[in-house]
Amino acid sequence: MQDYEETVSFLGQWGRFQRRIFFVLCLICISAGYNILSFIFLLDTPTHRCHIPIHANLNQDWVQASIPVQEVDGRLERSSCSRYQLDLIQNLSALGWSPDELSDLKQEGCVDGWTYSTEFYQSTVATEFNLVCRDQWKQPLTSLMYFLGGLIGSLVSGPISDRFGRKPVLFGSVFTLSFFSGTLAFAPSWPVFILLFFIVGLGQISSYVVVFVLGSELLIGPSRVLFCSLGLPFVYVFSTFLLPGSAYFVGAGVSSLAGVSWVVTGGGACSQVEKASLQGAESLGFLDLLRTRNIRHITLVLWLIWFLMAVCYFGLSFNSTGLHGNLYLNFMLLSAVEFPAYAFSWIGVRSFPRRLSFSAFALLGALSLLLIWSGLSSDPLVTLSLVLLGKFGLLGGSSVLYVFTGELYPTIIRNSALSSCTSFSRLGSSLSPYLLQLMALYDFLPWLVIVLLSLLCAFLCIFLPETLRQPLPDSIQQMAPAQRWPCTKTAKHDGKLTTEQTTEGQIICATHL
Repeated sequence: MQDYEETVSFLGQWGRFQRRIFFVLCLICISAGYNILSFIFLLDTPTHRCHIPIHANLNQDWVQASIPVQEVDGRLERSSCSRYQLDLIQNLSALGWSPDELSDLKQEGCVDGWTYSTEFYQSTVATEFNLVCRDQWKQPLTSLMYFLGGLIGSLVSGPISDRFGRKPVLFGSVFTLSFFSGTLAFAPSWPVFILLFFIVGLGQISSYVVVFVLGSELLIGPSRVLFCSLGLPFVYVFSTFLLPGSAYFVGAGVSSLAGVSWVVTGGGACSQVEKASLQGAESLGFLDLLRTRNIRHITLVLWLIWFLMAVCYFGLSFNSTGLHGNLYLNFMLLSAVEFPAYAFSWIGVRSFPRRLSFSAFALLGALSLLLIWSGLSSDPLVTLSLVLLGKFGLLGGSSVLYVFTGELYPTIIRNSALSSCTSFSRLGSSLSPYLLQLMALYDFLPWLVIVLLSLLCAFLCIFLPETLRQPLPDSIQQMAPAQRWPCTKTAKHDGKLTTEQTTEGQIICATHL
């Protein structure tokens, strides 16, 4: 195909068309941002205890005393999953015993269900379907199904988008996200809910990726950098601010997930550009991401980085639910820190090499989470501040990674490449709910895992080629050569990058930042 940027250069860089595309694509992205972290509120478990039915005829003192006291993390708490046998409690109450005289009575499970605290929530998925005690394993599985939906959506939407165009996938994914988010509120059982949640995850990631790719292709020059690294992320973060507000006023019921989605039809210019980008292009798929040695090297490194960054980001999000303070306020603070993270990532993308920007953000996130060691058990405010700084670094790195990945691949396979990367991202996010289980071994272990994975991401980025101020490649052959050992040097010929072996005395180490 002919040079893509020359094909769309007649549109200009920042005219009326670009401003309209910028606004419309950001508007469509709101539903995807609102949805992505909804599971934090939907699956949260309020304080609960075994339900004592009214027909037991026990006063409040006996109801309180019927729940045994147990030691949890050095503190005495009422049990959440057991009670004294109800018939024994009724007999002792009838005989005139004092509730304070109970000891070593036979216990039983919560055969009559649970009573949940309504301090923060009126209802959640955990309270609707009783995903507690012996069924607590269903909570991380529910999150897993959501992320697996994103995995399948990434695998399916990428080739379809490259083959038939961006807009059919965009409209289909937005409709899927909107419709099935609404039907979640009417799920009659947990199996039906996770099936619907799987489909919601499928639509969420598909809509975001195709919006990102469409914007990176319709916009060129500085407007593309502004859209990919600042405009779209800012709107995405703004939409996450809608989530704690709706969860607070609706009571975190399942209906709070049924947000508004927008489907906007494009004009003729958009269709002409999309047609130009597909005209004459050969049909490429996921296997072509491994066709040559160079693209295979780049793809495998990116797949691993996306996987590890997802484990870090969503693992931090899950672990943040246990932070000291108000849950809604903590979530808003964790969302607010994304604004400066995206702003600084935009500055980094505009002015600094991609590898340097990504590595700096990843190292900042690793260092701040490592320092939690000193504030984990002392000052909750210090711990919260370090978690915010850690999310700042991880999110800034993820923002740079999106732009970096889009610039590495040619137009004819860019959507498939980004979809494959987000597939590995969803695979990593599927594992992140289980990071919380590591706290049973050691309180700091989840944070330590995130630190090590962040450091590994910063190291792997060294092996990717630099794309700062380079034109987008039009074919696989024009892709920038990957960095490998032994050290190589990179030369630029006619606007395209090539690699050649250095002579002795002229070695430039490929691992420098």
